[in-house]
Amino acid sequence: MSQAEIDTLTAEFFGSFDNRDGGNADVARLRRLMLPGGVIAVTAPEYRVFTVEEFIGPREELLAAGGRVTEFHEWEVSARTDVHGDIASRFGEYAKAGIMDGKPFEGGGMKTIQFVRTPEGWRISAFAWHDRP
Repeated sequence: MSQAEIDTLTAEFFGSFDNRDGGNADVARLRRLMLPGGVIAVTAPEYRVFTVEEFIGPREELLAAGGRVTEFHEWEVSARTDVHGDIASRFGEYAKAGIMDGKPFEGGGMKTIQFVRTPEGWRISAFAWHDRP
């Protein structure tokens, strides 16, 4: 059952950024999907590390209805998940598309997501990504 739960959690994670059809992305749901002390890192185009709260705020603004990025969504293209007891690691390719400042864009890269099973179920302890140049 762990793999199905992790697949569902991962789909919900990617869905957090979806603002198609004029809606607001539900980036705040990351507070529920992640451990409070979770770590978020990006390596390209510029290396940065965020806490959960540092990550959510700017993305809520960017992906709000009427924000700079509209019709945005991202999805897994392929992934591999290794589960060992109460820990799991997922590594996969993703794609994304949307409209930024009125101009359509597409992109993608690689993401790694680390999971732990808590008394409340699986949660993300960390994730990192690298956008293709």
